[in-house]
Amino acid sequence: MSESRTALVTGGARGIGVEICRQLADRGLRVLVGARKRDAAEEVCYAIGPRALPLVLDVGSVLSVREAMREAGELIGGGGGVDVLVNNAGVSLDGDLRPPYLDEDVLRATLDINLVGAWRMAEAVVPGMVRAGYGRVVNLTSSYGSLALMDSGRHPAYRVSKTALNALTRMLAGELAGTGVLVNAADPGWTRSGMGGPAAPRGPQEGADTPVWLATLPEGDDTTGGLFAERGLLPW
Repeated sequence: MSESRTALVTGGARGIGVEICRQLADRGLRVLVGARKRDAAEEVCYAIGPRALPLVLDVGSVLSVREAMREAGELIGGGGGVDVLVNNAGVSLDGDLRPPYLDEDVLRATLDINLVGAWRMAEAVVPGMVRAGYGRVVNLTSSYGSLALMDSGRHPAYRVSKTALNALTRMLAGELAGTGVLVNAADPGWTRSGMGGPAAPRGPQEGADTPVWLATLPEGDDTTGGLFAERGLLPW
């Protein structure tokens, strides 16, 4: 991976996001650590080193995304752009309700971050990737969003949001075929984090492995439009 490449990781100051930033920086990328609070992003950057740069970013806000992209341009400089986008920011807000019962506020809030937030980011950076003839987009999803594997109504808003994110992944991959921009979804597995909780069997380093692998697919690779866990394909 060229040292001139720049990655942007949303939700980069917590859990798996921190480890994704760390591993990308270790592979020689400049990493924009996206976080809603600057001090949180700066703390991560201090721990990682000079390849990491803080970026105030709330994917739930159109204005924040626009301002973040302006700031990203200043940080990158030299006419470069974002080469790698890791849509890691996400929420799980479900209570105990299961279908057919519905909490509309929870559903809207979940979709706005997990689906629309990722879509906002793709709209912001993918055109530049297409112009450059190179890009990697990785959407962090879950097997909970796989229609083939879905077997219950637990965490319904979260599941629906990830199913929709999987559909966005497929659509983007199809639209961008042949442009040099690869789009894939990664399931990190049940990982110890603020969302996964302390009882999860996987550590952040393991959870970050597949997203980082997809984010650093070499030039000439044509892996796109897939859902991966532990670097293997999962059914949609």
